[in-house]
Parts: sequence; structure tokens; C-alpha cells
Amino acid sequence: MGSQGAEPELQTFLLDDKSKMKEVPQTKRKSSKNQEKSEVAHLNGIDYFDPFLERNLEHPTTNGETLTHLLKASLGTGILAMPLAFQCAGLITGIFATVFVSFVCTFCSYSLVKCAHTLYRRTRVTAMGYADVAEVAFANGPPWSRKFSSITRQSVLWLLFVTYFGTCSVYTVIIASNFEQLFAHHMGYSLNLRYFIAMLLLPLILLSYVPNLKYLAPVSMVANLLMSVGLGITFYYTLIDIPSISEREAVGSFETFPTFFCLTVFAMEAIGVVMPLENNMKTPRKFLGVFGVLNVGMGGVTIVYIMLGFLGFLKYGNETKSSITLNLPTEDAAAQVAKICISLAVFCTYGLQFFVCLEIAWTKIQENFEKATIYHNYVLRTVLVTVSVAIAVAVPTIGPFIGLIGAFCFSLLGIIVPVIIEFATYWDKVTVWMTIRNAVLISVGILALVFGTSNSISDIITAYVPVPEPAVNATGPHTASH
Repeated sequence: MGSQGAEPELQTFLLDDKSKMKEVPQTKRKSSKNQEKSEVAHLNGIDYFDPFLERNLEHPTTNGETLTHLLKASLGTGILAMPLAFQCAGLITGIFATVFVSFVCTFCSYSLVKCAHTLYRRTRVTAMGYADVAEVAFANGPPWSRKFSSITRQSVLWLLFVTYFGTCSVYTVIIASNFEQLFAHHMGYSLNLRYFIAMLLLPLILLSYVPNLKYLAPVSMVANLLMSVGLGITFYYTLIDIPSISEREAVGSFETFPTFFCLTVFAMEAIGVVMPLENNMKTPRKFLGVFGVLNVGMGGVTIVYIMLGFLGFLKYGNETKSSITLNLPTEDAAAQVAKICISLAVFCTYGLQFFVCLEIAWTKIQENFEKATIYHNYVLRTVLVTVSVAIAVAVPTIGPFIGLIGAFCFSLLGIIVPVIIEFATYWDKVTVWMTIRNAVLISVGILALVFGTSNSISDIITAYVPVPEPAVNATGPHTASH
């Protein structure tokens, strides 16, 4: 698809995750027309409000287009860390554990959309973003939850901000790490990784100055093409001269399993785009279901992630690095092409991740400072990019950084919050099965949050001890300098 197909998805993503802070009342005002239509429907013997018939979209996406967008959102740079994740879990355990993580992530996304469909009818609104669903579920939930509806919305928005802001920093390290290897190969000497991260500051600021998503959509298409080429070459290298399966651990240690879980959750979680994609569908009912867009898309994503994780760890074993591209032989021209393609793809994708942060922060500033101008907007862009690069300079270790975001943000946004939303939505008809199932999911989320976060922070600290020790999560010897 061309950039026209990308633009509605990108635009909807941001509209649903930031501007709805002011749009909920507006949406309810629009629902007066919907109510008149539903009254007519009631006269014809239909006594319920159908949000999907009332939803008016200028450019709705088909099931195929929505599936494509879901694959683009899920098959991100997190896939580059899957071989490291398999190193932490073992070849066989990694397969089953990846399927389990995929099931948890998909089920929680499914639950979020299902709650949204219920709340559409309950509140006579035709579309909601993630933060809207959280707020409305609490506002219409049990008496104790209603006073927390506003703070729930703000919490979801700021978790989204922290998640995508941290992802921007991770992207910066991935780009710099690949170019650092290429520089060392061609120049014959190496520089500290931090210099390469710092050199990205100006190009990233210029990228952030792209006025709006309309101009960023073609860049997103280029990123998809470059990533496809880079991953194709990477798969090729993992299939050359692969050793016997018996040479690799089938089961990893218990101590490293939290790292596996956090890396995999970061890689597979797409909770931030689920509601925007559903909101933009021509046939939103087809998003759910056994063979709905969500299940089919996540099933395909799971297969690809397992393949690269399994083959990457099988090929490189304990030498597996935090981004599989760092294992490719730099002296080969094809490997150099892969590193360049993936680095440029990540650079282009930085823009989309950054716009999510920008829109959330800018909307908050506009709410509190009425005199904010376009000049202040560009100052904010510059400050946000500078801070994201500064964080990357301070912590240029990809593995623990990805694990930290996966543990802290995605365990909350992707697992715990959707489960709580389901309890709030169906509070008057909670079953024993729902209670047991959701209690297990919350326990998984909390375990990932606690052990994953502490493990990632410990790995980051270990990477910067005075006497560097070989750490599986380090990007290389240079990460322990300074």
C-alpha cells in the first residue's frame, strides 16, 4: 500500500491516544444525532444502539488493510531482540514461552476491544481510544471506581508517553550500534558508542520538525521496505552453517526467564494501536472473532518471532547480542546492507514513535497554557528529542533498556490495565471463571513488573561497574566504558 493507506492509520493513532482528552464530551454531543437514529430503529423493533452503523468514516480501512497495519505495528524493532530472548529461555522453552506471551498479549488486546464494544452501546458513542475506554469503564463501573475515572485516563496517557518515549531512546541506540560497527570496519579503529548516539541528535531533531503526519506517512512506507530487506538478509545469515540443535540449551535458567518475558512482551505488544485500528475499520466486528483480524495478525507475528528467535540463537549461541544485526559479519557486503537498511528503517520509524509523545505532551501544554504557539511546539520537539538522545547516551545498552520498557510499561498497559478495565466494565456480572482467569493474568503482569523491572535495572547497573564483566545484555565492550 502507498502512503495514502498509511496516513489514516497514523493520524487515527494519535487522535485516539491524545486528543480524546478533550473529545469525549464532543463525541457525546455528536451522539444526539445517533440517538435520533436509534429511536427510529427502535420504532422498527430494534431496541439497541448499533455504534457500527452510526460510525461515519471518511476513509475506512478494509480487513486486509487493517491486518497490514497490525502487522506493521507488531513487527517492529523488538524482533531484533528475539534471539537474545531465546538465549535467556532456551530453544525449546523459548518456543512455548513465546506462544504463551503471545496468547496473553492477544487475549488482553481482545478483552480491551470487547469492553469498548460494550461501552459503545452503553454510552451511545461510536469510537473510543485506549484512554477513553479506561475512563468510561471506570465512570460507569462500580461506585468505588467512578471517582478514579479521570486519573485512570491520565495514567494511561502518561504510560503511553513513557512507553513510546523510552522506545525512541532504544531506537537511537540501535541505529548508533549498527553504524558504530560499520565505522570500525571501514576506518580500522573504533569510537565509543556514545559519540555515534550524540551525532544522531541533529538528524533526529530535523526529523522531528516534520510538521505533521501527512508528510511522515511516505517515510513510514520507506521504513517498512527497508526493514523487510534488512530482515530478509538477516534470516539468510541465520540459515547458513547452522549448528546442531543439541549444541544449544533447550531450557534456560530461572534467573534469566524474567528477561525473556520482558524482551518478548516489548517485541510483541501492540496494545497502543489496537483501538485506533478498530476505530478506523469499515467492518469493526471482524476485528474480533476466532479468525478475526486480531487473532490472524498476532498468529502470523508469533510465527515470525519464533522463527527469528529460534534460528538466531541456534546460529550464534552465547555470542547472541541484544540486536541480531550486531551479530552479522560486518566484513560481508550483504551484512553491511542489512545493517544500513535496518538502521535507516529504525531512524524513519523514530518519527512515528516521537509523534505519539509529542501529541500527548503538546495537548497537555495547550490545556494548561492557552498562549502556547507554534514556536513553543517546536521548542517542545527539540527538548523531547534532546532528552531521548541524552537518555540513550547515558544508558547505551539495548537489552536491559528494552527489558525495562517491556517490564514497566507494557506489563501495565498490555496486561494489567485491560484486565482491570474488564472488571470495571462487567462489574455487575463477574463470573467465577472471569475472576480466576483475570487474577492469573494480573499475577503474571505483576510478576513481570516486579521481577522484570528489577532484573533490567540490575543488568543496566552491571553493565557500568568499574571492571566490565561479560554480560549477555550488553551491546559489546564499548557499552561498559566511561
